Amino acid sequence: MRIKLVIHLYAAAAMLLWSPLVTAQSTEGAAEKAGTEKPAEDKAAAPKTEGASETPAKASEAPSPVIGTQADPATTEQQAAYSVKLKELEQRVNELKERIFRSKARLNLLKETVLHGVIAGSRAVIKHVNEMGSSFRLTRLTYAVDGAQIFSKTDDSGSLDSKRDFEVFNGSIIPGNHTISVEMVFRGHGYGIFSYLKGYQFKVRSSHTFTAGEGRQTVISVRAYEKGNITTELKDRPAIKFETQLYSVGKRPAKKD
Repeated sequence: MRIKLVIHLYAAAAMLLWSPLVTAQSTEGAAEKAGTEKPAEDKAAAPKTEGASETPAKASEAPSPVIGTQADPATTEQQAAYSVKLKELEQRVNELKERIFRSKARLNLLKETVLHGVIAGSRAVIKHVNEMGSSFRLTRLTYAVDGAQIFSKTDDSGSLDSKRDFEVFNGSIIPGNHTISVEMVFRGHGYGIFSYLKGYQFKVRSSHTFTAGEGRQTVISVRAYEKGNITTELKDRPAIKFETQLYSVGKRPAKKD
């Protein structure tokens, strides 16, 4: 009995000594396990933190698309000024082209008038006749046929007004329809109580279409006259009328000086 009791005592003592060691070892094992897993979490989290910090850095280094596309105000103004000058030059070039085209058309018309008119045997005579009264003095006179100017004169001395009847054109012309355009400018003329008329200017325009027959001579008299009566206002008096006569080629009325 004593031996069994001693054995039981030794066994109880051994259990008491062994229990703290097991508890300590289990605690150390848990701590080691926890220490081993924590760096893994830190390691897994570390790339995430580095990646987040690199993204703003790259975004800050990249140039802003809004700032990069903004134009320099000085450059924009220069481009606008250049565009305006370019448009002005284009407009001037187009105007010059138009003038050249009209000049060529007039030259071709005159050329055809001279060459073909001689062959066809058609002629035209345009006479200017001034029947205006002494209150009007002719200072400018312009004639055109089919848009081509054939006579133009400006004179303030009175010599143009003194020529009451003269030929403006006498030459060959293409058979067919033609248009005469006339512009006359008169200045008021008077003495004494009528000297105030010198400050007035009267302009009158008119046009007339005639037919030049083949083998025929067409004489057109352009007359400047005063229409109305003594009660008609001066500004309404100047007028133009056209008179047409046909002759065979080689037979025309004598020229008046």
